Amino acid sequence: MTLYELMPRRKRGGSQVASGQADPFYALQKRTNDLFRDFFSDFGFEPMTEAGRWAKEFTPSINVSETDKAYKISAELPGMDENDIDVSIEGDSLLIKGEKKAEDQEEGENWFRSERSFGQFQRAIGLPVDVDEDKIEAEFKKGVLNVVLPKTEEARTKSKKISIKK
Repeated sequence: MTLYELMPRRKRGGSQVASGQADPFYALQKRTNDLFRDFFSDFGFEPMTEAGRWAKEFTPSINVSETDKAYKISAELPGMDENDIDVSIEGDSLLIKGEKKAEDQEEGENWFRSERSFGQFQRAIGLPVDVDEDKIEAEFKKGVLNVVLPKTEEARTKSKKISIKK
């Protein structure tokens, strides 16, 4: 069992975010994409998009850390700006959604290789019970989204010594 699974998270009414995804069709779309990717990779190449580029899903890398006063989430979103990103709370999760748009192909340009990925993405991070939702702040600078989730005053001042029995 991981530390994340042991961490208490909020339980609220309404829709719950399951498996890190809020959209019920996301898992179906991902499985279908994986099926086609696996099929074509057996022939030695990756499936191509309609634009003729090599298909690859964009999934931003994230870091989650904790201090005495807050939780911090950083997401790498290169080539994007703040208008392409949506940060919200749904149920007991913080959702980071967006779309990294493909650049236009120039007339007469032939692609030999493209390792950059584009497309819509969504990341869901479970919220611990001690987050003060009203004070959450997000900042986007140089392709990195930083979200600070302050802990409630009660959580920051709460400390208890536990005695160890022999």
